[in-house]
Amino acid sequence: MFNAADLGWLVPYFILAVAGMLLVLAEAFYKGEDRTALAGLAVAGSLASAVASIVLYRQLGPGETRQVLGTMLIADRLGYVLSAVFAVTTALTALMSPAHQRAHDWRMGEYYGIMLLSASGMVMLAHAANLVTVFLGIETMSIGVYVMVAMRRRSRRGNEAAMKYFLIGAFATGFLMYGMALLYGASGTLSLVRMQGALTSTANPGLVIAGAFLLVVAFGFKVAAVPFHMWAPDAYEGAPTPVTGFMAAAVKAAAIGAMIRVFGVALGGDVLPFGTLGWASPLVVIAALTITIGNIGAIRQDNIKRMLAYSSISHAGVLLVGVCAMGLGSPTGLSSLVFYLIAYSVTTMGAFAIVAYVGSKGRERLLVDDWAGFASQHPAAALAMVICLLSFGGMPPTAGFFGKFYVFKSAMDVYDGQLLWLVIVGVVNSAISIYYYLRIVTAMYFREPNGTFTVTRGAGLMFVIALMPVLIIEMGVMPGWWLRLVG
Repeated sequence: MFNAADLGWLVPYFILAVAGMLLVLAEAFYKGEDRTALAGLAVAGSLASAVASIVLYRQLGPGETRQVLGTMLIADRLGYVLSAVFAVTTALTALMSPAHQRAHDWRMGEYYGIMLLSASGMVMLAHAANLVTVFLGIETMSIGVYVMVAMRRRSRRGNEAAMKYFLIGAFATGFLMYGMALLYGASGTLSLVRMQGALTSTANPGLVIAGAFLLVVAFGFKVAAVPFHMWAPDAYEGAPTPVTGFMAAAVKAAAIGAMIRVFGVALGGDVLPFGTLGWASPLVVIAALTITIGNIGAIRQDNIKRMLAYSSISHAGVLLVGVCAMGLGSPTGLSSLVFYLIAYSVTTMGAFAIVAYVGSKGRERLLVDDWAGFASQHPAAALAMVICLLSFGGMPPTAGFFGKFYVFKSAMDVYDGQLLWLVIVGVVNSAISIYYYLRIVTAMYFREPNGTFTVTRGAGLMFVIALMPVLIIEMGVMPGWWLRLVG
């Protein structure tokens, strides 16, 4: 049933959607080569959405929920925390983009509108309470990112990356829809809340198992989990660097947010005939493989964007550990997972901002050897990159350290130590990951430069490079406020 009062709880979504459509229209009438003004409007719209999320967050108490538009969406603190994360990540991407567009000659104003429309799909996922809104959110998010990857039309690598991403994404959508259809057949409802009760007493347990496992495969593609990760290195390498950061941070976080809603609500509790461990059984194996193979792939890479792509795959495995802990009843599983999402997003945006800064037209400096001697010419940017890399590796006192610590601790809280082996796999791989992160540090500080670094400069890009390391250290030194924020 439509209720006009419900629209107030959807203000963050409406701001992004309307701003995105206005930006696409503005590009049609915009004159001039510089698109900085459009980027400013994108930043303003994203920050307005983040502020609206914070205001609505404060209007709800811990554990309080509101059903919005019948059973289609839900308003709760978790949704607004995730909405704010997506909106801020979008604003950071918009800040990074003008300098990269000028340096690499792909000035397209519709890019900003498409990015905000994609972010609106992420916000829908954050508040999804129905399989229909889960599907609409994923497709709205994904279609925008497919287009953004191919924005550099004269780049063969970018076109190839977009095509691979699109085809794999369409393949994953088939698994998603088929899994949803089976769950609907077993429960007779699309509402996630009602589905949990209906599946417990279903007369078709086989449909529940098949549907749940198909959703595991579909979301495995979306988060680039092994063995569904084939698209990620090529897509990350071929996309413009700000888009790569947006994909690695916001898109992955949105997919995990959707998993929290689907697996934590519709398939939570003792839904499957063999208990909560039903969908967690394959997911723990996928998490272990993702952490390990992601690290092995990163060790072999000389291209920094491909290295960070495999690193992102490994981090997806850590996120899946949190999802498994949540599904198996860990009392801290959800809060630790959301904390890690925030820490990972901040670190990712900082790292890719510096990658965008180092490259210039005609030479993006994407190989590790290209960064030789970078610290001697740009010490502040090199220090910022070191902080980001240490956070990726889980070294104290950074946000990444506490993010991994809390996720692994939540896994240890699972009854009877079921995930102890998975925690050991995660900790060992975190130690291994330090090797390939330190390769970049070694190149920056302990090798002679190959020449003068011609970098990409821009006020927005420099702001992101300065802000992200500060946030990384702040979250590592004082994580308490952030933990209270996420419950």
